Amino acid sequence: LAEVPVEEPVRTPAAVVAHVAEATSGGTAVDTLQAPVATLQGTAVHGVVRGAEGAPVARAAVTLISLAGRQLGRSVAQADGSYGLDAPGSGSYVLIASADGFQPQASTVVVGDEPLAYDILLSGTSGLAGTVRAAETAAPVEGAMVVVTDVRGDVLATGKSGEAGEFTFGELVPGSVTVAVNAAGYRPLALPVEIGGQGVTRIEAALQSGALVQGVVRAGAGRRPLPDARVTLIDAAGNVVATSTTGEDGAYAFADLDAGEYSVVATGYPPVAGALTVAGRGVDGHDIELAHPGE
Repeated sequence: LAEVPVEEPVRTPAAVVAHVAEATSGGTAVDTLQAPVATLQGTAVHGVVRGAEGAPVARAAVTLISLAGRQLGRSVAQADGSYGLDAPGSGSYVLIASADGFQPQASTVVVGDEPLAYDILLSGTSGLAGTVRAAETAAPVEGAMVVVTDVRGDVLATGKSGEAGEFTFGELVPGSVTVAVNAAGYRPLALPVEIGGQGVTRIEAALQSGALVQGVVRAGAGRRPLPDARVTLIDAAGNVVATSTTGEDGAYAFADLDAGEYSVVATGYPPVAGALTVAGRGVDGHDIELAHPGE
């Protein structure tokens, strides 16, 4: 009996998009599964590659592959977005298009005996760019950490501002994001931003200076550092802004403060009073516990 050739296992289009898109993203196409075969005269597949707004996408790379992942043909779109290549015969194929500034697109096409007209629509990738500046002087802030998160709080991108305060992120999904910016000596800033469907969204982050108040609480004429003292910071309206408890060295600190008038109040433990009756030999073990309010 004659041997029946066993066909290669069929791979889904999604499984072959990555290696073909990488191979066609720039320069000469290289098929990582096996060497490209020469395109034979067959059934023509042609059309136009367009962007989201209908504009033609010139220089887009269009690659025809088999369901097994073999590259069968490749075309580069003309200035009007038109492309054309030949399928070796009737059957199902995968058509992949990619271009700078656009998300790769893979489609399954069914080719018959007649030429197939098939237009390709590419979705543009979105970017985010901006500048970090000091709010008071408008001077650029170098080295600021910029973090982009989505509505679920997942981090999409991170980076630091450059010498001119600039930052840039590409390949972002359009939609609502939060841009958080922080830098030494400035108060953290969070901005809601809507990333557009195509192109680069530009923002400017103005950081307010973060004032610092710090010092040491000392006790008595000996100027001994007083540990465990309660220090309260009160603004001009009488609101408690922050509280701190000194360490063993008597030190306290308040950071990220707005400019303005404040009062600093330092206290030790409040007095504790209790009734005590002494008779006979007296009382042994009358312990007293001191604590700050709320503890």
